[in-house]
Amino acid sequence: MRIALLGGTGDVGEGLALRWAYHTNHDVVIGSRDPDAAHDAAAAYQETVAEHGRETKITGFENAMAADRADVVVLSVPPYHVADTVDAVADSLDADDVLVTPAAGMQRDEDGFHYHPPGAGSVTALVADAAPEDVPVVGAFHNLAAGRLANLDADLGIDTLLVGEDESAKDVVAGIAEDIDGLRALDAGGIANAAEIESLTPLLINVAQHNDGLHDLGVSFR
Repeated sequence: MRIALLGGTGDVGEGLALRWAYHTNHDVVIGSRDPDAAHDAAAAYQETVAEHGRETKITGFENAMAADRADVVVLSVPPYHVADTVDAVADSLDADDVLVTPAAGMQRDEDGFHYHPPGAGSVTALVADAAPEDVPVVGAFHNLAAGRLANLDADLGIDTLLVGEDESAKDVVAGIAEDIDGLRALDAGGIANAAEIESLTPLLINVAQHNDGLHDLGVSFR
């Protein structure tokens, strides 16, 4: 399977790209508005994976071209860029693709981070509204610490919650999630439940900032 990470030069994109390249045989494609930045990031990630003993090929393209080459398209961009990014790549998507969003709306003040959903109710709902009608949308990977993902020496042992209306699409995303060693995917229902999941992200950041040894905090359900 070919996975494109749009905005894959950022922290979350890097972590997911490294994990899929290291733990799986999926083709990993890095997307960016700047194709040169995508190429450079892909080369750097490929080198990191090689340093950990696995030879793989990671490619980089402009976002629309990356999406056109993928089966699963992950919007690893900030929440305020998701709708514009979907609009920019819409012609590259079709009903056989799965569009994945890990973004969570947040604001920060002197007390910490706080959940700040868009008018649609959640970033996942915003993406679903922006996506072409026949393209299924799945919310996933919201609550993962980017630093922990990017550290290939770190064990994960954490869960990711999935929301979406298309059960087949959720099965696809659950499969590629669990191809990453130490990551378990749990079904959390439809997109109406996305806000509850996205709101965990600022909570985890606040807990991590106030407790020593928890800077790469994750969630595991038992």
